[in-house]
Amino acid sequence: MRYRVLGPVHMTPRMPSAAKPRAVLATLLVQRNTVVSTHTLIDELWGAQPPRTATTTLQVYVSQLRKALLAGPDGTVAETGAEQPLLTRPPGYLMRADAAELDLAVFESLRAEGRAAYGRHEYEAASRALGRALGLWTGPALSGIPHGPTLETSAIRLNELRAEVLEQRISADLRLGLHQELVGELMALAHEHPLRETLHCHLMVALYRSGRQSDALHVYQRARRSLVDELGVEPGPVLSRLQERILASDPSLARHGEPERRLVPVGGSGGRPAAGAPGGPADGPAGGVRDAGPTVWLPPAVADFTGREDQLALGERLLGDEPAGRNRVLVLSGRAGAGKTALAVRLAHGAADRFPDGRILVTLRDAGGRAVEPRTAMATLLRRLRGPQATAAEEDTAAAPPLPSSEAELAELLHRRAEGRRMLVVLDDAVSEAQVRPVLSALPDSTVILTSRQVLGALESVRRLTLDVLSAPEAEALLAACGGERMRDEPEAAAEIARLCGRLPLALRVAAAGLAARPHWTAAGLARRLRDERTRLATLALGDLDVRGTLLTAYHDVDEEARHAFRLLGLAPLPDFAPWTATALLGADPARAERLTERLVQAHLLEARRRPGRLAPVRYGFHALLRSLALDVSAEESPQEGTAAVARLCRAYLALARHADAQLAPGRDRLAHEAEPVAGISPEEVVGGAPLRWFQEESAGLSEAVRQAHAAGLWRLCCALASAAAGYYEAGALWDAWESTHDLALDAARRSGDVHAEAVILRSLGDLSWQRHRTAQAVDRYHLAWHLFVRHGDRAAAGRCLSAEADALLAMGHVGGAGRGYARALSVSRPAGDVRGAAESLRGLALVAQREGRHEEALARLAECESAARSAGDHRWSEYARRTAFALRTALGSGRPAAVASIPLEVRPGVWLFHPAQPTRRAA
Repeated sequence: MRYRVLGPVHMTPRMPSAAKPRAVLATLLVQRNTVVSTHTLIDELWGAQPPRTATTTLQVYVSQLRKALLAGPDGTVAETGAEQPLLTRPPGYLMRADAAELDLAVFESLRAEGRAAYGRHEYEAASRALGRALGLWTGPALSGIPHGPTLETSAIRLNELRAEVLEQRISADLRLGLHQELVGELMALAHEHPLRETLHCHLMVALYRSGRQSDALHVYQRARRSLVDELGVEPGPVLSRLQERILASDPSLARHGEPERRLVPVGGSGGRPAAGAPGGPADGPAGGVRDAGPTVWLPPAVADFTGREDQLALGERLLGDEPAGRNRVLVLSGRAGAGKTALAVRLAHGAADRFPDGRILVTLRDAGGRAVEPRTAMATLLRRLRGPQATAAEEDTAAAPPLPSSEAELAELLHRRAEGRRMLVVLDDAVSEAQVRPVLSALPDSTVILTSRQVLGALESVRRLTLDVLSAPEAEALLAACGGERMRDEPEAAAEIARLCGRLPLALRVAAAGLAARPHWTAAGLARRLRDERTRLATLALGDLDVRGTLLTAYHDVDEEARHAFRLLGLAPLPDFAPWTATALLGADPARAERLTERLVQAHLLEARRRPGRLAPVRYGFHALLRSLALDVSAEESPQEGTAAVARLCRAYLALARHADAQLAPGRDRLAHEAEPVAGISPEEVVGGAPLRWFQEESAGLSEAVRQAHAAGLWRLCCALASAAAGYYEAGALWDAWESTHDLALDAARRSGDVHAEAVILRSLGDLSWQRHRTAQAVDRYHLAWHLFVRHGDRAAAGRCLSAEADALLAMGHVGGAGRGYARALSVSRPAGDVRGAAESLRGLALVAQREGRHEEALARLAECESAARSAGDHRWSEYARRTAFALRTALGSGRPAAVASIPLEVRPGVWLFHPAQPTRRAA
């Protein structure tokens, strides 16, 4: 074995001597074959106050580990060809280790083997496997190194697993009749762990079976005293009931006279039994608790269950609409981590009076998260229903009747056993309709709650309840309930944590538990760690609570085609996207893209969102944590496919934006000649006759597409997208989006050496400066853009720069300079055949004439402007010219011609100059 963590951390043949590299090694080993983020490792080594050089120092430690991993027994490093197990994988590192190389992996395998054998009542095999698992331990887990939050949590978990395995091995030995041999070991263990009631139960049974009844009762008194003194609580029901049975000399406590098993295990959502359950820690020795009541096999209800009042009320109503005893199925669906099992268990606990013959939970996945076969689920149900038909003593012998092996025979037997019984069965975490149909058919008289991450839409005659995330008040209440005073003392940070967790119950619980487990953290510090989308999922992990792992099971539930779609759609802009976006990202025809997105919706990996309005088209969106997962798995599994998908998306956005912009302002975009058609996407159908509405819906997506194009190095697309959106940004006064996208586009143009694109973006940035009253900056940008257009040979665009510069001069009060600028622009636009540019110049000359009192000339120029705009097909500019001329005639008809020069000027469509500076004859 090469690596050991079940005791002092050790590696052969050579172990680093420094403590921090060993801590890095241990952190990677407890999460072997999984990427551990740099953020997690830094937090592990230095806590909340890492040094400024933390990242560099961590890289040094990783380098030292890599040398040690390739070193031979003599300390020399192996040749370059040796395979390095410690790999760099964004956002951190991954340690490859085979199961046989790590004592923890061997321990977990032997533990699973022992538990499975115990569940089959093969106690000798269980004792042997569990004993071998315990033999791997050489001391407290992960000892000999400093512990940060991850290692501390892992050490607690592993030491608890060791105690659990020890208790189950002792239980198996007691089943084998080794009570006298165990007394000494149990006395030492009970002394070492005075608060573990299970060990005291085992010791009391061993002493009683060894003929030492008084000693067994003395153990109870000692255990009770420890619990009262240390914790202020009385012993639990299993220990108390065992004392009563010893006092009564209950014959069922004897080795071959154990009682009927009509008790019920209390376990987790996976059906794992706990104290008092068959296979649980107190099962064998305590012999169970005689219970003539119904069969109840349910996990305990979550103590701090928060919110969901409406869903609970609806679930209770659906379960209680008709008399119990008829086959009724409530499908409780929702994304991973939404709290489906917790709600189902809550409903089951609250329905005891309606189901007097029992309430049973069966999980439909195995320990590895794989779907169990229908016959396995039915066999589990039958074993849990055996109480009325067979005693535990029979089950411990070969006389116990074996269950049928075929699915049909199991279904028939289950039908007979459940017939006529008023029971509630919870089938937890179903994978598909095919998995549950045989089980449902075998339970005709039972009520069933079926939880699943899938919608399971093909099931007939079922009631449905879909769980979404919590409301904001519920999410914050859950954080306060689970996170303690620090969470309650920082309500603003708690609200941010709830938002960053997407109000998903599992994520909220993990976040709160993480804060509670780290006294040196604050809620604000936790919120800061969660802000980085790249490391958010890594932060939401604590021991065996791992949000990423839970979400990943839902991802692996779908086939590779849907997983591929999930990864690519993670690149879609936030907050949601239209169906055509999926078509572009997937590179598929619209029908296939719709099938794939709907499959993801059915699997609760994607949300279908309909905005208000009966005819509003559907849009799709990710839960925040699922989008983080999509980006994670895309980076890990197929980093190359993302760039091609981004290019397709950007080309689609460009085609649609240009089509919409051409309807709003024909001829405005100087980069429009570079448009490319996009297969499967028709601008006429997507944009239709509502270009402004399309821009409003896709504004955030357009800005994100510009950023993605820049990040992917798609320089020409970056420039073209920003230019296509500029007209809408100007019309909508979206200054921030305008500036951020154009700054990226300007950088892209300069990186690619595209002089023409640089000039187009500079001209647009000049317009932005002008709109923001940064007139001097606008003049500089217009002037530089003019030079670049002249250099490139685009005379029409150069002429438009002259008009724009003249607008700035007019706003500064340089009326004469503005007039000369407009005249120069017109002399360039007309010979170049730029009708739109001519319209802009004529409009400017009309404004100058109006300011200088030449009203008839102003009206003539406006008429020419309207005519040119009509020729260009620009309705917006033609209406502007007509509207301005009408306002001027109205002012002139008022009988106060002198006041015309001081009225506000609409210098461009929708852009007003309310306090024009006084005219001046100075040149620009």
